Amino acid sequence: MAVQLALDLPPRAAMGRADFFPAPSNALALAQIDGWRDWPQRKLVLTGPPGSGKTHLAALWAAQTGAETVPAEELALADLPALATGAVAVENAERVAGYDAGERALFHLHNLVLAQGGPLLLTSARAPSRWSLRLPDLASRMQATATAAIDPPDDALLAAVLVKLFADRQVQVPPALIPWLVARMDRSLAAARDLVARLDAAALAQGRPVGRSLAAAVLAAG
Repeated sequence: MAVQLALDLPPRAAMGRADFFPAPSNALALAQIDGWRDWPQRKLVLTGPPGSGKTHLAALWAAQTGAETVPAEELALADLPALATGAVAVENAERVAGYDAGERALFHLHNLVLAQGGPLLLTSARAPSRWSLRLPDLASRMQATATAAIDPPDDALLAAVLVKLFADRQVQVPPALIPWLVARMDRSLAAARDLVARLDAAALAQGRPVGRSLAAAVLAAG
């Protein structure tokens, strides 16, 4: 008798243009990414709550520009002159705040990229004025950078993201389950990601399909 193993494999997230769902909450950010050639001073800070789509938009921008993408936490050890030869995307840029080597690295990267005529994209959960940077020169440059914000999602976007997240995990669900979940879940894309992960884990552990009864139990468990 064949035995089906419940393997907790990481989902493969689809990051192409067709996998990004335009909505009123992200329309400004998407327009800014597509219009990157017109950025003031060739730089932009993209802000939004965790799971809102910043990484996806940064990936789309990198595909357009050939940009190198680097997490802010790795900047202090990066080869900045080599990194700054073209377009650069720095993810979670606010995480350098309070870390002297990280702040200095972001300051130098900023200056190198712009000096060589390249564009610079930074993503962050918050606007630069709220990063609590200690290096005055970096703080002034970041606060002078144009920003584009991703707002909280509406029902249509939450539904589309749930469908995508289930598809990323190759989990089939009844179509009627999606609006049922949207009406009962927390209103954020991070909550959508967490909910889908918990439903997938529960279905694997219990050997059950993802349906309304399983979803009700998972939601009730918090």
